[in-house]
Amino acid sequence: MIRTVESPPHVSAPVLAAYSYCEAVTGQQARNFAYGIRLLPTHKRRAMSALYAFSRRVDDIGDGALAPDVKQTRLEDTRALLARVRDRSVAEDDTDPVAVALSHTADHFPIPLGGLDELIDGVLMDVRGETYETWDDLKVYCRCVAGAIGRLSLGVFGTEPGARGAERAPEYADTLGLALQLTNILRDVREDAEGGRTYLPADDLAKFGCSAGFKGTRPPDGSDFAGLVHFEVRRARALFAEGYRLLPMLDRRSGACVAAMAGIYRRLLDRIERDPEAVLRGRVSLPGHEKAYVAVRGLSGLDARHVSRRTVRRRA
Repeated sequence: MIRTVESPPHVSAPVLAAYSYCEAVTGQQARNFAYGIRLLPTHKRRAMSALYAFSRRVDDIGDGALAPDVKQTRLEDTRALLARVRDRSVAEDDTDPVAVALSHTADHFPIPLGGLDELIDGVLMDVRGETYETWDDLKVYCRCVAGAIGRLSLGVFGTEPGARGAERAPEYADTLGLALQLTNILRDVREDAEGGRTYLPADDLAKFGCSAGFKGTRPPDGSDFAGLVHFEVRRARALFAEGYRLLPMLDRRSGACVAAMAGIYRRLLDRIERDPEAVLRGRVSLPGHEKAYVAVRGLSGLDARHVSRRTVRRRA
């Protein structure tokens, strides 16, 4: 069982300022993520913002215009900063607000900081321009850049005392991260192609005649692009179904946060399934009113109750 703090820790003025910086970064750079964590109590929301701000720094290095060797150096510098956080050697008055906030989070929540090392490893894969022959190959990358974030987040959420099957909570959090990442890959397929990146497995691209890639608003000639998208959507749905088993193990507000973030991505998946070529025309997104509905559904506990009933039926 993974438990977290029962009450908000005391926060000094320098640490509060550091958290405020991280929350600003989160609000500006990650609308879907920020929407979900609004449902958390203040101390958990701040902790999640610290995790996001550090993760954003790592991602920005990988996505930037620097030369690959410079990116690798910057990523190793970031890993060295993470080692300082791990060693509890970041002072409250340190000039790096992300380090201050993350260090405070690590002091008060049982987050597995090694997950951030995995994130750096995943971004290094991007820097090296790695491609993926099979789904098993791609899963390694997805676990680094998204599954690890799921496990880190679980350290903030904690599990409910006595939750049945809670020993598998990290596994479900990891799987939910994979589902979100595969949805991201589908949504950003053209944008990634324009940046010279291909994430979908080469085996899958070949199977549906899409090995030529995606650099325009139309699929490759003679390809079954819709078939490819529907194939990957089914894979993502199976991951969501497995990962959603985490929900009944969380307290109401943590469960609402996870249900909101996952629910937004599941609805993105629905839109992509209905119109596969939309991902080649631009970024698929949800309007604010639909996100609000997802949040209300999460707070109501509907998703968690649905998963619980389904699990009981499977055991019967």
